[in-house]
Amino acid sequence: MALNFANNNSLSAITTKPSGLSGGALNLISTQTASSSSTISFTSGIDDTYDSYVFKFIDIHSSADDKLFMVNFSTDSGSNYNVTKTTTFFEVQHAEDDSYTALQYNSGADLAQSTGDMRLMFSLGTDNDQSCAGSMQLFNPSSSVFVKHFISTCTVYHNADLASQAYVAGYNNTTNPINGVRFQMNSGNIDSGVIKLYGVS
Repeated sequence: MALNFANNNSLSAITTKPSGLSGGALNLISTQTASSSSTISFTSGIDDTYDSYVFKFIDIHSSADDKLFMVNFSTDSGSNYNVTKTTTFFEVQHAEDDSYTALQYNSGADLAQSTGDMRLMFSLGTDNDQSCAGSMQLFNPSSSVFVKHFISTCTVYHNADLASQAYVAGYNNTTNPINGVRFQMNSGNIDSGVIKLYGVS
């Protein structure tokens, strides 16, 4: 079997990327920091520049206990967040004291042709050290042909002292471009946290 080497034959000596390689870079578009925010919305920077976009959630902390971190989408630059969605919700959980574990599909958390907000995780605690973190990727939001797929993974310090991981996926059932994304709790505010928007090149 032949071995393939970089043209200077040493991985430690590579100083430039070969011209045939491209893609995979995350390009920061914007950053928003919550401060008792009822919503965090992105209504610019989501266009046909990139084929996919990634949102990073960093230490999202709720103003109230046992809340859900939610998302919805807009086709009119944020005038309305009511795009029809069909989604799935799968989760794993493990208690701090090892008394409880779960591995399950949660049919009560999915959506079937609903315009409502989609939950990204469950039961965020409000203790000072409790938060959630994760990411959501939105694919080809400017397409006028296809529905708009998304996937999300979010880990949360559950209010019942659990490590909880949620896997969410689905599609916005519209061929209109998605040009706005809104995040919020199901009630109360996002007390603190950072959300970053990246374009994937």
